Order: sequence, then structure tokens, then C-alpha cells
Amino acid sequence: MAVLGATGKVGLEYLEMLKEHPWFRVVDVTGNTKVGMKLGEVAPDLPTRLRSLEIKESSPSKIDADLVFSPLPTAVASETESKFAEAGFKVITDASPHRMDSDAPLIIPELNPEHLKLIESRLKSGKGFIVATPNCTTVGLAITLKPLDDSFGVRKVVMTSFQALSGAGYPGVPSLDIEDNVIPFISGEEEKVPAETNKLLGKQVGGKEIKPSSIEIFCSCNRVAVIDGHLESVYLESERVIDNPRAVLETFIGEPQRLKLPSAPSQPIIVRDENDRPQPRLDRMAGNGMSTVVGRIRSGGGRSGKKVLQYHLLTHNTIRGAAGGAILTAELLAKQYDIAG
Repeated sequence: MAVLGATGKVGLEYLEMLKEHPWFRVVDVTGNTKVGMKLGEVAPDLPTRLRSLEIKESSPSKIDADLVFSPLPTAVASETESKFAEAGFKVITDASPHRMDSDAPLIIPELNPEHLKLIESRLKSGKGFIVATPNCTTVGLAITLKPLDDSFGVRKVVMTSFQALSGAGYPGVPSLDIEDNVIPFISGEEEKVPAETNKLLGKQVGGKEIKPSSIEIFCSCNRVAVIDGHLESVYLESERVIDNPRAVLETFIGEPQRLKLPSAPSQPIIVRDENDRPQPRLDRMAGNGMSTVVGRIRSGGGRSGKKVLQYHLLTHNTIRGAAGGAILTAELLAKQYDIAG
């Protein structure tokens, strides 16, 4: 398999997570810069085999692998990923351009593995495809909404995020902008979260399309001076009375747990009882960075009473929200459709 844009922050996260993977072996890496250099000149701490790989151009003709992970920058991802898919490659991307394409599944493996039926015919015929994973801010919200929606019917969500610096990519936010500061705007984020969440929680219809769910989702996204870990404050209203939400959240599992996939956390959602958790420094590596941590669960209040729930959640944005989520998606594809890495 290959990692496109392997010299970027998220690309290096892929390599770290894949260096001893039991199923997948990295044989090619690409970069928008440093082409022709050895990977070890950029990432000297990787194992010897990976350090010896030559950094190639992000071109299908240069890659000798079937499965491709793409954490490419948005500006180049759309065209480059399409070229790889058209050339017969199996592309799994955490970039944004193809997330809302009607023929591209948007996947969180615990939530909607059935959406992979959109590409089933391509899988069986050996054709290329694109599978997308969601925005890092969407991931934690959608993971927690799935069991709550199944149990109580979520009608409305108001979410405020406090997002880590690593979510801005490299070189990120200038230090003089973020130090002693909070930036109350992240371009495009507040539009992505509602659209992606409703696609993730939508129903697969006839194997050819996804009918999005109709949850009203309002969000305000803020950049804060934290290195890794997106914290979100959630208020929701439901169709039915909310009973024992803690149990609903912490007992939730999906196909990755049932199939015991290598990167799957035993608990996708971990609930903390302390009144000051979750916190990025303390909780972002829960489940090796693959679990979403929930705390401050409060029911009731307002006119809606027992149909209201509030909580905080924390997700590691470059692991579960990027590289780890894509790798888990590839593991699900490998297990269900016998694709090779």
C-alpha cells in the first residue's frame, strides 16, 4: 500500500500507525515536496525499511500498490485522488473534496459499514474507487449521536467545538495569533459538520444512494491553544424520552469491535464520571487515540425536560479523526471484501 502526502503531519501519523501493522505494508510514499529524497531524511525515527523508501510524485504511474491512503491537502486532493481511482486504485481519503460525492461512501466503521455497498460493484469487478472519512470535528459528534439517535431519535443538536492546533495542518496557526487567545472561526468547518453528520447517519437506499438523516445541527467552531484533541460541548433534543444515556453510550459497539479489527478500540465511547473530564491532555490517547471520551452528561432542563441531553466529548483529531479512522476503514474493507494492503 501507499501513503500520499506522507511527509505532512497527518501523513507521518499514518506511517507511525502502519509501521508494525499486522495486515498492511507500506511500499510507496509520495510528497508534494522533497521528491527524490529518502523518507528517512524527513522522518529519521521510522523503522529502517520505511526510512529507505524514496519519496515519489503523487502520480498513479509512480505507485506500485493497490491500496492508497490520502491525507493530501484539499487544494490537490480532488484531482489527484480522482486520477488514482480512475487508474484502478482503491483510495481511502481523509481529505474533504470527495466526502459529499454521491458515489463515495463517507465512513465511520462503527456507524455505517452498510454504506460500503455504494462501491460493492466496483470492489467485485476490481475497479478503483474512493472511500472518504469525515472531518475530524464531525467524527466525535457523529460517533456519540449514533447510539443516542438509535435509542431516542435525535431531533436537534447545538455543538460548540474547541479545536486543537494540529487540526489546522502545517504550518498551522501563527503563534502570535493563537497565544493567549481563542479564534472563534474555522473556515468551512461549520458547514461541513451538519452535512457530513447527516450523511453518516443516513440510510442506504437500494445500494445506489444514501438518504441523509434530517437532524437539525448548529455548530460554532473555535481554534484553541491545544496541540491535539478536539473538545466539543453538545446540547441535543430528542423525539423520545431519554433514559440512562450513560449506558447507551458506553455499551455502544460496531462491526470493528465484533470483527476484532487491529485498530479498533474495545470501547468506541468511554464515559468519564468526573465533573472536569474529558480534557485533551488527559484523555486524547484513550483507546490508543481511537476512543471518543464523553463526560459531563446532564439530562433535563428547559421546556423539553426529559427530551434534552447535554455532554462534552473529546476525540483525538489526527488519530481517530484522520489517520486512525482511515486505517480502521481499510481494515473493515479488507475483512469484508478481502482487499489486500
